[in-house]
Amino acid sequence: MSPAARQLAFVNLAHSFTHYCLLILPTAVLAMVLMPDGPFGDNYELILPWATGGFVLYGLLSLPQGWLAGRFGRHRLMTAFFLGAGLSMIATGLASSPVMLGLALAATGAFAAIYHPIGTALLVDVAGEKPGRAIGLNGVFGNIGVAMAPMVTAFVAFRYGWQWAFILPGVACTIAGVFWLREPVYDVARSHRGKPFPEIPPHLVRRAVTVLLLVAAVSGLVFNSFTLLLPKLMQERLASAPGLLPLAGVAATVATLCGAVTQLTVGRLIDRTTLRQMFLPMAVVLVPALAVLSFVEGWAAVPVAGVVAAVLFGQVTVNETMTARYISPALRTRMYSIRFFVGFLGSAASAPMIAALYGRTGSQGACLAVLAGFALITLVCAWFFPNRREELNPELWAALKQVPEPARAAVVSAAE
Repeated sequence: MSPAARQLAFVNLAHSFTHYCLLILPTAVLAMVLMPDGPFGDNYELILPWATGGFVLYGLLSLPQGWLAGRFGRHRLMTAFFLGAGLSMIATGLASSPVMLGLALAATGAFAAIYHPIGTALLVDVAGEKPGRAIGLNGVFGNIGVAMAPMVTAFVAFRYGWQWAFILPGVACTIAGVFWLREPVYDVARSHRGKPFPEIPPHLVRRAVTVLLLVAAVSGLVFNSFTLLLPKLMQERLASAPGLLPLAGVAATVATLCGAVTQLTVGRLIDRTTLRQMFLPMAVVLVPALAVLSFVEGWAAVPVAGVVAAVLFGQVTVNETMTARYISPALRTRMYSIRFFVGFLGSAASAPMIAALYGRTGSQGACLAVLAGFALITLVCAWFFPNRREELNPELWAALKQVPEPARAAVVSAAE
């Protein structure tokens, strides 16, 4: 296996661990409450909130990762991710009081915050000029972590005890960190020698960054809201078809898997076309799909939910590639840090918004209608995003630079 392939393998594995470690407690708590004489009691509502610190730090600590990467290097930060997240999971399994549990979960979230800004930037740099396929595959590994966490945790927790549901993946993550330590620092500049990042006109970069950050906030809200309400939505809609009601959980999983498949497909296609040509059709589909899902009943809700999931997950791949194509490697890690922090702010607003809307209406339909409204913002952003053939042939940016400044705006407008 080449050095680049090994780097990509570790980055993909880290993506699975990132999402897995954050989703252990919601399932493990179901085994914890079966121990009324244990240190945490038998109250689900009192145990689950101890995960709050971890989720808050996971979002907040994504912001300084760009600065930390410049100071310590991405290889060291990825080492801190593997070893820190692994040992924190082990500490969670060994916790003997609610405070210890909360602190260990907070440490897990703090170390998990390293991955997305650092790992994604490393992935894009190693992938080279056509990162779409690598980004799509990386997204699938993240979805594997999301899908495996509840299933594996349930099996381990109910068979061997909730502690082992944290300790076993913690040991696996720590071992991966030991192997990562043996990997030499990957020299991106040397591997892509002779292919410097092109000089893109500043006004196009500003336009792309504006769209990217606005989409990050809105997509974070819509994406997280949809994943939160999906299981309950399937339960509600399949209630009109009693024979399908027991399959509500399976239906939610199938809808999510549609997103995973789309990420891989979009990743393969995006290297062959401009970002706007991929982004705009998905944005056009998302608005009516959310609107239809707000009222459709019975089995028909499953394929419509699958379409929504496919578009939302596909947009994630597009958004990652935006940074890769318009931000130079020197600034890329900082841009990913800002982007994931802005996305976290949108995601953080989803739970209270869904709770408030559902509390007022008693139906998921109103929630989905509001999400369709936010999706309109994404549609406007997709329309505004640059549509440049130079994305596929970076050498053409140099030719655009040769055009005199007074005529450059007209050339850019004509090209779009």
